[in-house]
Amino acid sequence: MNRAWRSASLMATAAAVLALTTACGQDNGGQSTGSQNVGAAAAGGYATDSPSGAASPNGSGSQIGDSAVTAKPAGKLSLSESAGLGNVVTDGSGMTLYRFDDDTAKPPKSTCAGDCAKAWPPVPAEGASAATGIDKSLIGEVTRTDGTKQLTVAGWPMYRYAKDTKAGDVKGEGVGGKWFATAADGKKATMPGLSVRKDAKLGDIVVDKNGRTVYRFMKDQAWPVPKSACTGACLEKWPVVAPVEEADTKGLVKKGLMSFTRPDGAKQMTVNCWPIYTFAGDKAAGDTNGQGVGGTWYAVAPDGKPVGAPKK
Repeated sequence: MNRAWRSASLMATAAAVLALTTACGQDNGGQSTGSQNVGAAAAGGYATDSPSGAASPNGSGSQIGDSAVTAKPAGKLSLSESAGLGNVVTDGSGMTLYRFDDDTAKPPKSTCAGDCAKAWPPVPAEGASAATGIDKSLIGEVTRTDGTKQLTVAGWPMYRYAKDTKAGDVKGEGVGGKWFATAADGKKATMPGLSVRKDAKLGDIVVDKNGRTVYRFMKDQAWPVPKSACTGACLEKWPVVAPVEEADTKGLVKKGLMSFTRPDGAKQMTVNCWPIYTFAGDKAAGDTNGQGVGGTWYAVAPDGKPVGAPKK
């Protein structure tokens, strides 16, 4: 009888312990059986789930999930060249700063909160300063609904993007059609139709509005009238650059900036009267895979000359 009672008591105790550990959140082999992260849906498609270490939406070190995080101060704002965007505003660590189309600048107002602010952490206003190239009079602040101060540039509230993991990243550009990297004047960072980029190997070269390298074909003609020798299948590899207004260029020698009509009826841009192209083999802004191809294709200098071409 005593043995039976002891056995029953041990079984009851074990059952109680099992029930207690299950109720308090047993590991279950590392698989969660509770609620899932719904940040992306709640954020209205602004971004996907916030990664570990994403900044707090209010900059106060509050809890996001199981990690206490604090929004990093902006530090000294500066301009960094992005291959596809030109100069963009970055914080003291080189991280890109973004603006949101649903916000307003006059008056300054931030509309990104909650899950949105997990994906797009607001940049604290305290301690921000301006380096060369940024007008310090454009730096300001706006009071968020939680009472914290958020940095503004020309009135636009500033954010980082949680998926930008290193200096120079611009993964937030164009997300949802509403998030854009910021230019020095607070506007959306965009590039002129044609501009000049300093390449590490080639020096100053001409790029189009998407930051793609522009090329010349040595078999073409500039004088007395522009003439392209690239036709048919050649154009599949070397698409022509469409006409660009002279006012929509930056850093190029203005002489000979014009367009002409090709035999097929399409219009093509020239630099110093030389027809210009991009290269299908360049997959991203900043690529120069077309340089020297066939000994006849070369990047274009600001004055229209072929960069690196053998001298005749």
